[in-house]
Amino acid sequence: MPTVQVYTTKYCGYCVRVKRLLEQEGVPYEEIDISETPEVRDELLEKTGEWTVPQIFVDGKYIGQDDELWDLIRSGGLRPAGGRK
Repeated sequence: MPTVQVYTTKYCGYCVRVKRLLEQEGVPYEEIDISETPEVRDELLEKTGEWTVPQIFVDGKYIGQDDELWDLIRSGGLRPAGGRK
């Protein structure tokens, strides 16, 4: 199973949607809330060129945001071994 990290902020509807999707698909993830850590947001901006959240990393590689996660799940890229579908 890939390691998934999701960078989020409080009150982010897209973040809630991404977390719900991962949970529904049975994909474990680590949530990193950057609401109180502007220095982490600055680091993400340097790494990814993106300012908005959610920002999603799979096995340490930046895959994008919510649309890219949907595409990865639809293609079976995050399907757990012995998992659904």
